[in-house]
Amino acid sequence: MKPLAVLGTSSDAGKTTLTMALCRIFADQGIKVAPFKAQNVSNNSAVTQEGREISRAQCLQAEAARIEPSYLFNPVLLKSQGERGVQVIVNGLVHKTQTPVGYFDDIDTLKPPVEQAFTRLLQDYDLVIAEGAGSPVELNLLEQDLANTFITNTFNTKNILVADIERGGVFAAIYGTMALMDPIMRSNLIGVVINKFRGDRSLFTDGEKIIRDRFGLPVLGVLPFLPLNIDMEDSQSLHNYQQRRADVKVRVAVIAYPGLSNFNDLDVLMADPELDVELIHAHCSLSSFDMVLLPGSKTVIRDLQWLKQQGLFKELQHFTQPIFGICGGIQILCQSVHDPEGLEHDSVSEEKGLGFIDDIVTYQNPKILQNGYYQLFSYTAIKGYEIHCGRMGKYPLFYQNGHVMATHVHGVFDDNTFRGDYFKAINPHYHGFDYSQYRTGQIQGFADMVAENLDTAAILQILQAD
Repeated sequence: MKPLAVLGTSSDAGKTTLTMALCRIFADQGIKVAPFKAQNVSNNSAVTQEGREISRAQCLQAEAARIEPSYLFNPVLLKSQGERGVQVIVNGLVHKTQTPVGYFDDIDTLKPPVEQAFTRLLQDYDLVIAEGAGSPVELNLLEQDLANTFITNTFNTKNILVADIERGGVFAAIYGTMALMDPIMRSNLIGVVINKFRGDRSLFTDGEKIIRDRFGLPVLGVLPFLPLNIDMEDSQSLHNYQQRRADVKVRVAVIAYPGLSNFNDLDVLMADPELDVELIHAHCSLSSFDMVLLPGSKTVIRDLQWLKQQGLFKELQHFTQPIFGICGGIQILCQSVHDPEGLEHDSVSEEKGLGFIDDIVTYQNPKILQNGYYQLFSYTAIKGYEIHCGRMGKYPLFYQNGHVMATHVHGVFDDNTFRGDYFKAINPHYHGFDYSQYRTGQIQGFADMVAENLDTAAILQILQAD
């Protein structure tokens, strides 16, 4: 079966979610399918069973395909470190930290691992669905384009173009992208998908005809707008969260510092109808909140400095209600943070922390990458994962004292029992919900919507043709 590439007219067109849906649809038809993204840019990552680090988006797609995530699904991951540049992850392990210019200068050295990963997947799976990145026609970057041009041309993929109608100008976006496409990519373009349509589908009947007749491109489907509140790819997606507030029991303040990372820890909180979650981007009084969450951070020292500049550092020091820190959050709660080799910051640096935890954080290699079940607090088996270079001498895994709880383990609130106990301690009237069931419903519901509105049979027929 030929491999398939899902390309977009722009960033946030819906490539990730369409790839996820196709993985579930084809997997449920008995096809052994794997997701792939040659190069991703995201501070939202997870740890595979191999002890490797990949984007959360490819983990979500693997979950939809009903397979274990692997570093092969995302051989190159770039994690922003602010002014210093990006941390380059190759085959799930830290490769080096580079400026954008340095990264592009070395792009040819990354093509072999990308090609090897894709080739391996073609051997192990019936179908590989490769998600593109941004737009495939950034003309000044085509020679450095691993996720679009390199994959589609090297492996002669069949290609789908996803267009976001919500942005406006959808016809210009489709026509312009087609006109600027690489000839090989264009020759393998099998159709367009209109995404995020709101309202009566019949209102776009003429639009479909225009695309078919004037552009010579089949419209494979028109997908209605349906938010997916899990595993969002980057911090800009935070604005897309839609809370399910019903009978609110607890008000939660989430400190959204500039280096916010692995904010998928917020998914379960946003989905909880008994929680009112507010993202704090600047100074405000925290007195009206029942708890504060300090989530992950890719640049803890810079984010500590930001907390002080915003006046939130003092707010947190005087906050007497429950505080919970995750990964970078537990480090921020310590006495001080030291990066003696400049591993994750602009230079060798250190910064005074909030001081709630009597411990010192020191950054050192190798990065800790672990996935499994943890004994945390009074619980014997909470499923989660660790991704951090920071080491703590006294409390390497978790801390609990008074109103402060914290851990290096991501995913703790996904555990129904832990989450229920934690919020019941804040408000005894809190009931809780089954997040695993909710998450499964989100994936299946989105896939069912796509299956209903997309001609997957036509796609499959083309992929199976000789």
